[in-house]
Amino acid sequence: MVASQLELHRLATNRQCRVATSLTMLKRYLFQYQGHVSAALVLGGVDITGPSLYTVYPHGSTDKLPFVTMGSGSLAAMSMFEANYKDGMDEEEAVALVVSGIEAGIFNDLGSGSNVDVCVIKKDSVDYRRNFVKPNERMYKREKGYEFPKGSTAVLKESVTKVDNSWGVTVEDGDQMVEDA
Repeated sequence: MVASQLELHRLATNRQCRVATSLTMLKRYLFQYQGHVSAALVLGGVDITGPSLYTVYPHGSTDKLPFVTMGSGSLAAMSMFEANYKDGMDEEEAVALVVSGIEAGIFNDLGSGSNVDVCVIKKDSVDYRRNFVKPNERMYKREKGYEFPKGSTAVLKESVTKVDNSWGVTVEDGDQMVEDA
């Protein structure tokens, strides 16, 4: 939604957009819909002014802070950030802090998913680390998932429809009752 506007802005000005420009476009879009988009976002980036990190609320208001959390598990994640954040962390320490915050959200909130994705943003690169940690990985008996024995769920009604493909005519057979095995 905002990416195309940012690209047009970059082409018109012939230079990279600032993070604040994308923030302004995003908050205007969300404010226009008065929160009905229901998007609570974390926006981060690096530009000529340095690194920036913002929270963007569904109705368009924003905060700029050294660390932020959003979503249903954000209170648990924030407790980890407040207890362990320090200025001047290296990348490894920062990723470990983010992982511990997201894991706190996962374990203390039913709506927070079951894996940790990390995105490391640097001046000239973005490193997406999908499924970086899988603290609640599901274990199945076989690769295709669970297998239930026949008769586990009763079939109450079965209907068979025959289609004559040459004429497009549909012929209905009567409904047949099938008993549980």
